[in-house]
Amino acid sequence: MPPEWLFVGLGNPGPEYAHTRHNVGFDVIDLLASRHRIKVGIAKHQSVYGIGMMEGTAVALVKPLTFMNLSGRAVAPMAKSFGIPPERIVVIADDLDLVMGRVRLKPKGSSGGHNGHKSLIQHLGTEDYPRLKLGIGRPGDATIDHVLSKFHPDERVDAERMIARAADGCEAILREGLERAISTVNGKSADPEN
Repeated sequence: MPPEWLFVGLGNPGPEYAHTRHNVGFDVIDLLASRHRIKVGIAKHQSVYGIGMMEGTAVALVKPLTFMNLSGRAVAPMAKSFGIPPERIVVIADDLDLVMGRVRLKPKGSSGGHNGHKSLIQHLGTEDYPRLKLGIGRPGDATIDHVLSKFHPDERVDAERMIARAADGCEAILREGLERAISTVNGKSADPEN
């Protein structure tokens, strides 16, 4: 059954990047794959992906292997091959401007300085695709070191909760529709302190 939605987690391939702040998108895809028994192992379009059912809808769970800054080179051909329009491509990525542990769902928007989104906008030719933003906090300096670092032990619980909330948000999009899911995800329960 061809997928009706793409859920794309952004990150960098390779074991040295596993479970870093920049790879939370991959972590969300892995959690969704586990929850819904979707094997993410097909290699195509510079990605690995799997197709299966979530909330009664056929979806593809996608992890681009191009490295973050070139994500659009993988996602645009994947979307084209499945005939999926941008409004059904949910992109899951880290966000420096959100407080650590916070999750935000937006129906569209600019890149916000995120190189993965810059590449997607360039290759999709639009900013009009939904995105789930996961807060990794902004350091005082050394941004590159920060995004490529692993979560500190005292952040681990918040990070795991955030990844679970983002996965819940993906399911809510399919179950409730995007607009209602935005209210659900962005409500008070999306804040790390709640």
